[in-house]
Amino acid sequence: MDIPPAAPPSRPKKGRAGCFIIVLVLLAAATWWWWAHRADGDANPAAPTGGGRRGGGGSGGVNPVTVEEVKKEDFEEWLSISGTVTPLNVVTIRSRVDGELKEVLFTEGQTVDAGNSIALIDQGPFKVALNAANAQLARDQALLDNANADLKRYQTLLSKDSIAKQQVDTQASLVKQYDAAILSDRAAIANAQLQLDYTKITTPITGRVGLRQIDAGNMIHSSDANGLVLVTQMDPMGLVFSIPQERVTAVQKRLAGKDPVPVEVVDKQMNVTLGRGKLLTTDNQIDLTSGTLKVKAELPNKDGKLFPNQFVITRLLVDTQPGATVAPVNAIQRGAKGGYAYVVNEDSTVTLRNVVTGATHGERILITDGLKPGDNVVTQGMDRLRDGGKVEVITPDTAAAEHPSGKGGGKEAGKEPGKPGGGEGRRKRGPGTPTP
Repeated sequence: MDIPPAAPPSRPKKGRAGCFIIVLVLLAAATWWWWAHRADGDANPAAPTGGGRRGGGGSGGVNPVTVEEVKKEDFEEWLSISGTVTPLNVVTIRSRVDGELKEVLFTEGQTVDAGNSIALIDQGPFKVALNAANAQLARDQALLDNANADLKRYQTLLSKDSIAKQQVDTQASLVKQYDAAILSDRAAIANAQLQLDYTKITTPITGRVGLRQIDAGNMIHSSDANGLVLVTQMDPMGLVFSIPQERVTAVQKRLAGKDPVPVEVVDKQMNVTLGRGKLLTTDNQIDLTSGTLKVKAELPNKDGKLFPNQFVITRLLVDTQPGATVAPVNAIQRGAKGGYAYVVNEDSTVTLRNVVTGATHGERILITDGLKPGDNVVTQGMDRLRDGGKVEVITPDTAAAEHPSGKGGGKEAGKEPGKPGGGEGRRKRGPGTPTP
């Protein structure tokens, strides 16, 4: 019997899968290499094909920069902190008598002057009370006149010894009682007249009225919690804010001087100046929880830009340093060792200087150490500078012409340090750039 030959052994499937994985890895590596070299060519379109120095700041490694001189001038140190607009005077208008509100004489949101009538209460009951007081006075006056006449007759009879002295003394006492009644009646008349005057509600201050709390026809009482309306003084306007306790001494010193301490307020975005005024006074104690001292200022508000309880940014002139060393803000850079700046020498090289800075005001910054007046410091183009490197000083107009998009000046232009052209997007390939 013939035995059939054995079937040849089949290849394991694991070997095919391994080859497939190796091919995928090689393909991915090739793709990564192609994109890496393409990105490198795009980022450096002017780089020569044969190698050489990339980047640079110009021919021969000279970097174009703009410079500005460090100056000696009076430096104003301003403190910027948040504050709240607070009216100098706020009055809740209430009735001083009870009665029916007959008429409202103001328009909501209207500006009223001190002494203006803004409401009228029904005067009928108060006129009646005044008439009654006048009548009582007339009655008591008549009784007083009669008592005086009797007293004169009694005194005549007493002189002729025709009447007892006791009767004369009794009549004199009655006259004094009527005199006291007359005084009481006149006081009652004055009170009735005062109550009648109170039916005309007036404002004690000049300001803007708010929304009325009660309408005409309702009963109004002196004990009403909300009153009739709120009147707020709008001009001048007050301002309350807090300063750190470290600044208290300087502020107190300026308040003790003859010149007013200027204060200005801007909106939250610090774009619009809302008003300028002067510092009035400080509180009498420092808040233990925050370590700050409340201060109060006054600002004219004729244009009505400031509103009660408005949140603003307050700028307070804390100190003025005469003859201080001042540099442009954009010349100072920050590193691991603190602030530094590049100073341009006469031989067109730059020297890196470590600087110690103080307060900042606008585009100027106070220099306490590291720079001196007359130094020319780099303001644009410092991203590729090195200590001792060569530079070419250009004017800001030239820099703007060479980089109209505003991206050729260093960190100020939005580039990353050491990456020329960063953030400008993909450029066209220059000659000599290898095509992937």
